[in-house]
Amino acid sequence: MGRAWLMATILALPLTATMVTAQSASPWFPVPADAIYLTGDSWSAGDVTYRLYGVQACLRDTSFTNGHGLKRDCGEASLAMLVALVRDLRPQCYDAAESPQLRTVFVFCLASPSKGAAAGSRIDLGTALISTGFAFAALKPDGQPVHAPYFVAQLVAQRSKAGLWAFADLPDPNAIILRALRQASPAPASGMPGANPATP
Repeated sequence: MGRAWLMATILALPLTATMVTAQSASPWFPVPADAIYLTGDSWSAGDVTYRLYGVQACLRDTSFTNGHGLKRDCGEASLAMLVALVRDLRPQCYDAAESPQLRTVFVFCLASPSKGAAAGSRIDLGTALISTGFAFAALKPDGQPVHAPYFVAQLVAQRSKAGLWAFADLPDPNAIILRALRQASPAPASGMPGANPATP
């Protein structure tokens, strides 16, 4: 009995090593259980920051007035929704782009629920955040969306007043960021193409 068990163990070793190698070669990875959530569109693990590509969360220290007339931090609301969706959906992510200088990896994350109303479907985490009204489509400095499908999801959420769009004083992070960019850069010469970036 002892020898049979030992032989089975020895024969299984190369197979286990091969399976581990195959698993580690996959470009997909989960959000780690010990991730530290930074904003409603980013988290850190080890010394790397992961950020959802094309997604812009509400900014911290900006506020909206909720249905009870209370001021709430908009960035915290975005962050809470990200944490809840990651916990419930357990998405798998893959690298879309990297910024080595910032130690930031931009990712897309997808979930394939096996239970509930969404069973069998594929859910993009960025789309889920934006369509529920707790995040926004990130914009380039010229005001164009980084990822066009997210902008479409944002328009639908905005029209239906989903999530944070239900509050009249929602501090749109893209408007704040674009305003800050315009104030920080010198005014372009008039008549030049792209002189006036689109206002969100």
